[in-house]
Amino acid sequence: MSYNVKDFTADRAAAARVVRALRPDVLCLQEVPRRLTTEFRLPSFARACGLYWAGGRLGTGGTAVLTALRVRVHGTSRRRLTVRFPDRTRGYAAVDVSLPGWVPITVVSVHLSLGAQERQRHAGAILSRLPERAVVAGDLNEGTDGLAHRRLAGRLVLASGTQPTFPAHDPRSPLDFIFASADLPTVPASQQDLANLDVEDLAAASDHRPVWIDVAATRPRRSPPTIE
Repeated sequence: MSYNVKDFTADRAAAARVVRALRPDVLCLQEVPRRLTTEFRLPSFARACGLYWAGGRLGTGGTAVLTALRVRVHGTSRRRLTVRFPDRTRGYAAVDVSLPGWVPITVVSVHLSLGAQERQRHAGAILSRLPERAVVAGDLNEGTDGLAHRRLAGRLVLASGTQPTFPAHDPRSPLDFIFASADLPTVPASQQDLANLDVEDLAAASDHRPVWIDVAATRPRRSPPTIE
């Protein structure tokens, strides 16, 4: 699941209810509170969602990844993406995760720049560090015709569809997307998931609506028996 939470300046309790209704194993956030307040406000939000934050805020550009307790976190990373001063800082947060007995995948939360050329450059920087099995989720600040979107789609599969996500009270623009490696089987949002969401909570929680998919994990291949 990917969700721009507007620095928690809207109804944080409503945002937590939206997350709990969808019960994600991995939640990619954008526009989380920055600087020192992150260490206090983000863990509180994670607990309200029934999720866990592994920590680390510097260089993320206001992105974060939360995980369910049943998810194993193998490692975390983050990287700052350069922007023109005095624009809002940008970056991404990434986690390597798996369910017990499954092959790990890398999940990356991104929030790209307001400038088209910077967005394209940021997309390239993210792709250059991406492993083979990965999911990239976030607020691209552009639609399917954007330069960054096309660059991501050139290597990854758009798994979440193109439904409008902004503004939350009356969505007209698709700005939030989830991409996945071609070898990861994915399923888009179901009608039942949509029915579980409270429209008033969606409008109160943020100026964006969330997007989400299911990823069918794969078991590791067993090594052939050795002959002694």
